[in-house]
Amino acid sequence: MYIPEELKLKNTEEVINEIIEFIKNYVNNAKASGVVIGLSGGVDSSTVLALSVKALGRDKVFGLIMPLKFTPKRDVEDAISLANSFGIRYKLIQIDEIENSYKESLEITESPDLKIPLANLRARIRMTILYFYANSMNYLVIGTGDKSELLIGYFTKYGDGGVDLLPIGHLYKTQVRQLALALGIPKHIAFKPSSPQLYPGHKATDEIPLDYDKLDLILHYLFDKSMNPNNVSKRLGIDIKIINRVIEMHVRSFHKREPPPTLRPLPRLDISDR
Repeated sequence: MYIPEELKLKNTEEVINEIIEFIKNYVNNAKASGVVIGLSGGVDSSTVLALSVKALGRDKVFGLIMPLKFTPKRDVEDAISLANSFGIRYKLIQIDEIENSYKESLEITESPDLKIPLANLRARIRMTILYFYANSMNYLVIGTGDKSELLIGYFTKYGDGGVDLLPIGHLYKTQVRQLALALGIPKHIAFKPSSPQLYPGHKATDEIPLDYDKLDLILHYLFDKSMNPNNVSKRLGIDIKIINRVIEMHVRSFHKREPPPTLRPLPRLDISDR
């Protein structure tokens, strides 16, 4: 995949060290014993796995691989291979029967209008399993979402968005791919096409306006450079309708990035002088 010049990381070692310190400090301040990570065989979770092991050591990282019957075999193999190569403890849990229990209890039959609700249910099942193991070990759930996904709300609220920390949340997808290579992640994983795999044949481009090499440039100019949408369209040669769709995705998903609102803000205690 092409990496736009504007998004190339100048010093990957510096970025890696900064993230390692962030993970260490957050886990220590929470008085947690380690982290639990969901492994999908994709670039984001593989990168966060490598960073977590560097930050905490392999004994303090626990992986969960949670496929469905339609999960590509290669993704499961990649997740297992990485867990083994980093020497972490991991568990593989097939979650089809858990989903079927929900369907049976709620008397649900699959239909086209339930495609997205069921996709989100699958993501939330994974979240509950991650937190079960995290709670049982005094671990934190470490998230794998990146800046591209966070800005457009391309994650499931209380699903893959239900985590304790997001160590690559400041990096665009194309930058995560660069970091993955620097961390020794195999090239076929670093540049694997993105897919949440929440329904059969699921691809990221089913739901986002265009692939990440172009999407990230749009986000970069809109958010990092504060450029007018029309100027972004002209600079990148991308239809203004697509630029506006990206903006709409950001605006409509604001609730995913904010804590639930209260009528009045909750007071905060200043303990800086204590």
